[in-house]
Parts: sequence; C-alpha cells; structure tokens
Amino acid sequence: MPDTDQLHLPKLQVRSAYELVCRELEKRILDGTLRMGDRLPTETELAERFGVNRSTVREGIRRLESEGLVKRSTGRRLVVSLPRHSDLTPRTTRALALHRVTFRELWEVAMVMEPLAARLAAANATAPDLAAMERNLRETEEALRNGLSPAQLDVEFQALVARSAKNQALELSREPIGLLLYPAFEALIPLLPQAGERLLRAHREIHRAIRLRDGDTAFTWMHKHVADFRRGYELAGLPLDAPVDMPEYRGAGGV
Repeated sequence: MPDTDQLHLPKLQVRSAYELVCRELEKRILDGTLRMGDRLPTETELAERFGVNRSTVREGIRRLESEGLVKRSTGRRLVVSLPRHSDLTPRTTRALALHRVTFRELWEVAMVMEPLAARLAAANATAPDLAAMERNLRETEEALRNGLSPAQLDVEFQALVARSAKNQALELSREPIGLLLYPAFEALIPLLPQAGERLLRAHREIHRAIRLRDGDTAFTWMHKHVADFRRGYELAGLPLDAPVDMPEYRGAGGV
C-alpha cells in the first residue's frame, strides 16, 4: 500500500466571495445572457440572489468596472458596457513589460501584424481614414522641418493604418506591441538622422498604396518599413535582446 505520509497534496486555492460574484456576472456578460446596455439588478437584489452581503457584491462590481464590463448610467444604475481600447491596451502593455519582453520579440510580431494591417487597410479604408493619414503625413513633414522627433507621429500613423483595416482582433492585438516599441524608436531617432526621412517616405508609399486599393504594394512597403526599423536599431548599436521600457506615451499604439 502507498505511504500516505509521503503523499503530496497541493494547497487548495479558494476564491473570495467577491471574486465569485465578479466571475459569475462576467460569465453572463460573455455568454450573452447580459447584453451591452442591459441594466444590472441593484446591489440589494444581487446580494439576495447570491446569498452574500452588499459589500461583497459592491467589491465584485468594482472589479467589473475596472475591466470595463459595466459602467454607471446617468441614473447611477449599472449597465453592461463594451471595454474601450483605452481600457484594454494599458493593461496588456503592463503585462508584457512585466514579462520583460525584448525588442526582438516585439519586432518579430510587428513584422507579421503591421504588413497584414496595411493589406487589409487597402481593401477597407474609408475616405475619413485616408484623410486622417494625409493629415498625419503633413504633421510629420512639419515636425521634420522643425527638427522635432517624428516618433509619436509614427505611432499614430501605424494606429491609423490598423484602424483602417476594420479588423478589431488585429487592432486590439497589435496596439500594445506598437506602444511598447515607441520608446525604442524614440531612442533611435537622435542616433540616425536619416531615420526621419526614411520613415516619411515609407508612410507616403503606404498611404498611396492604400488610397489606390493596392494591397500587395501596401503590404510590401509596410514590410520594408518594419524591417528598416530593426536595421536602424542594429546600426545604432541598440540591444535587440534587452527588455523594453514601459512607455510614457499614452496615445494609440504603433511602430
């Protein structure tokens, strides 16, 4: 018979009651039982249904609010909501930074996502999307004339291309990657004076291809653009395998 004294049993992880409340409501939202705009029962009603006190319900709801799944309506009643990009991106960006992801890891993902976004944008961009890219190009030209860094404008251009792709899964997935690459490009600009003009040319060609509905050319130029980013990084002597810094920039993501 086995020696039960030597039997190793894991410690049980028992969730707090408020976590169970949060997860049960989250489940109802994700499976469509509760839809966007639906009112939640009052705290008193929820406490009665779950068999817990109101403070437990309140803490569970606070967790849902922080995740963007519910919000207060004008009448102060809680309603089911759709998390905004601004709610999701910082959380994912922090998680990646805490995992000490490197420039190389981020760049490898960007080499797949950004050209795909450009190809899809060529098929799906609207007139307002194209106008927003044109405005970004003018602002980039002005920044370079004035000797300013175009790094933030590059972030915004990439985000505009991704938004034009009309694929929410792609946009949400690439945004934290691009945001973490922002400090890398900011560090690169002072070391390679030609980087700004190369960036502007790539952006012009990508925009032109998207405007002409030429997905292959948009893909090719975006691929060149992201590949050029790594070459510049190596030329500047910056470490490919060092963990990236958490960005201070709080705009939309991009390379």
